[in-house]
Amino acid sequence: MKSICFKFVVWLCSSACAFSVALAEEETDMAALLAKFNRLYATKQFSKAAPVAEKILQIREESQGPESRGTAAAANNLAEVYRYMGQYAKAEPLYQRALKIREKAFGRDNPRTAFTLNDLAALYVAEDEYTKAETLFQRALKIREKSLGADHPDTAVTMQNLAALYRNMGQYGKAERLFQRALAVTERASGPDHPNTAWIVNNIGTVYHAMGKYSEAESYFQRALKIREKVLGPDHPDVGATLSGLAAVYQDTGDYAKAEELYKRAQKIAEKAHGPESLAASSSMHELATLYFHQRDYAKAEPLYQRALAISEKAAGPDSTDTAATLDSLGAVYDRMGQYAKAEPLELRALKIYEKALGPDHPDTAKALANLARLYCDKGEFAKAEPLQLRALKIDEKSLGPEHLDTAKNLIDLGNLYQETGQYAKAEPLYKRALKIREKILGPDHRTVAECLDELAALYWAKG
Repeated sequence: MKSICFKFVVWLCSSACAFSVALAEEETDMAALLAKFNRLYATKQFSKAAPVAEKILQIREESQGPESRGTAAAANNLAEVYRYMGQYAKAEPLYQRALKIREKAFGRDNPRTAFTLNDLAALYVAEDEYTKAETLFQRALKIREKSLGADHPDTAVTMQNLAALYRNMGQYGKAERLFQRALAVTERASGPDHPNTAWIVNNIGTVYHAMGKYSEAESYFQRALKIREKVLGPDHPDVGATLSGLAAVYQDTGDYAKAEELYKRAQKIAEKAHGPESLAASSSMHELATLYFHQRDYAKAEPLYQRALAISEKAAGPDSTDTAATLDSLGAVYDRMGQYAKAEPLELRALKIYEKALGPDHPDTAKALANLARLYCDKGEFAKAEPLQLRALKIDEKSLGPEHLDTAKNLIDLGNLYQETGQYAKAEPLYKRALKIREKILGPDHRTVAECLDELAALYWAKG
């Protein structure tokens, strides 16, 4: 949320639509429950939708049996609600149950089976279980291509979901190709100016941004923005999301004035749509604060991070990962300002939250470890920093892969630690490995490749 991150996308209506079909012939009370569930689900009121979905599942089990098709639909939709609420441990067994029933009732290669495969894969993405997710998405795509055809809109949805997964994994070439395929299908099915088309166009923009292809990213974000403003209106939250993506491009290319203007507009949209004390508003504040952070304008960044933190603690809770992300960012501000006594407790608290909420081996935990290591390096406490940085590197290598860009960032940070402590023989292979990763993924002319070369040059100069 707080860094420029890429969100995974699944069409919200997919399971609800399937659910409506499955329960089309319900008695009056079930019809009323279903209508209420669909209304709450469509408006993303998941905490209110959950007890309704639980009741529907209970009725289905009692009236049709624990392995009926209706029970499968009810279990799948309750799982969907839990997933959107972040209650993954509750969601997974329900998805597995729905999948088992549907495979038995419809067959392993039926489109209705693909619905659950798609949804379960989305859960694994949320949990950063990318290998599991990839297997399920690939299976769902194969089913839909065979049963519905390569040009069916549902096939395009799975293409897009698999593409988003590859983007998160740093496999940008695969992501780009799948997104472009999904775009071609969606343009034919829905038209060039449909919101579904804009959604994919926006996603392609995020891929090009991650690849450092800024002119291409800007072009796609501009197109998505034009469609969304025209179809949805200038104050729609989706417009705000595209504004933030475009602002991030300008931020990375050093056009800070344009970035600031767009971030501020996105913040106004979030506050108007969701309220000034909402998580969406907090996220927008965080993005603007991060811009100021990159400009080293810490006097502007600090109060925005503080306000975002207050909102997050109230709206999401003091132990939420949203709160942790803001704690980490605010700690980084104090670190850069040399206010180490303020920075350390914030970063320690963020790390504790991540470890408890996501586990000790999660990539977000690795980021918190790396930030804390940076703080200790800045304080000259290298003995404290080294094990934290080594742990962060190990996590990213295991969870994201040895050639991911986040892995490269950890290699650079660890190399910097060794360089600062005069351990040049340890630093050099780390810099070289990071350089190889970045050149492979981003190309030889990317600015972060130049940064690697600068680090190596400084190392060789220090060695004499």
